[in-house]
Amino acid sequence: MKAHVTLIACLLIVSTWAQANQPVVVSTWKFGMQANEAAWEVLSKGGRALDAVETGVRVTEADPNNASVGIGGTPDEQGNVTLDACIMDETGDCGSVAFLQNILHPISVARKVMEETRHVMLVGKGAEEFAYEQGFEKTDLLTAKAEARWKKWRAENEEGKKQEINAENHDTIGMIALDKDGNLSGACTTSGAGFKIHGRVGDSPIIGAGMFVDNEVGGAVATGWGEAVIRISGSHLVVELMRQGHSPTEACRLAVERLISKNPDWKDIQVGFLALNKKGEYGAYCIQPGFQYAAYDPDNGNQLFDGDSRLAKKAN
Repeated sequence: MKAHVTLIACLLIVSTWAQANQPVVVSTWKFGMQANEAAWEVLSKGGRALDAVETGVRVTEADPNNASVGIGGTPDEQGNVTLDACIMDETGDCGSVAFLQNILHPISVARKVMEETRHVMLVGKGAEEFAYEQGFEKTDLLTAKAEARWKKWRAENEEGKKQEINAENHDTIGMIALDKDGNLSGACTTSGAGFKIHGRVGDSPIIGAGMFVDNEVGGAVATGWGEAVIRISGSHLVVELMRQGHSPTEACRLAVERLISKNPDWKDIQVGFLALNKKGEYGAYCIQPGFQYAAYDPDNGNQLFDGDSRLAKKAN
């Protein structure tokens, strides 16, 4: 009888564990919906979270109509499309590329850096040469639409051209996934702020700023004005706040408050954080209203949400 009760208890524990570790994927902005679909194809077949996030963000990188990620991204002030990306798995291993040109999928190059080298980050020409060595093809990333945007901007900024810092203009895709085994991975990829100074790198390829994962706790990604995110190691901060017991939404809110305290111009910029914890719970918070994120889980399918906002809360 005692053995029978013990068996039932063990089965209940296993059942609860299985329910608590259903796959989940979250990503930033409306275009995250399409990226989530691709990631879910991996997760729904029992695939690894790392494969899911790479597969998901590659969809956005390959979309020429997206002006802030991959091919078709808005160029820098010299007319060059430069890309940044990072990726991180459940073991804490990670890879990153920055100021990368002529390569369609920087996220996949970042994964190669993680898996094929002893390094974490490669940049510029070195990253591009490494990509060719790994079999990636040279691709012209400047589309006609992006070139037209650049020419218009250049014509309007002939006198002392200066990049405008505002609440728009930087819609990075960041993605965090939890797989059936309860493991987390994350990815982040962008073409950076439009018309940036040639050589500028934002938060997106920086582990702990644009994205961070701790498999014991959860993961987080950032989007928006990268300089502000870097100043507080934003995504790492969100994960540490979740470690302290805060929910994903509350952790993101507290990170936004920290960012505001360090950036006097906070009302003129946009930054949003998105987090997913080990339990499969997710949430987001941003400065300005308008930040959206997508979440896909087996119970609710693929949904688009509005992130809670500091300014919206103050207005109420």
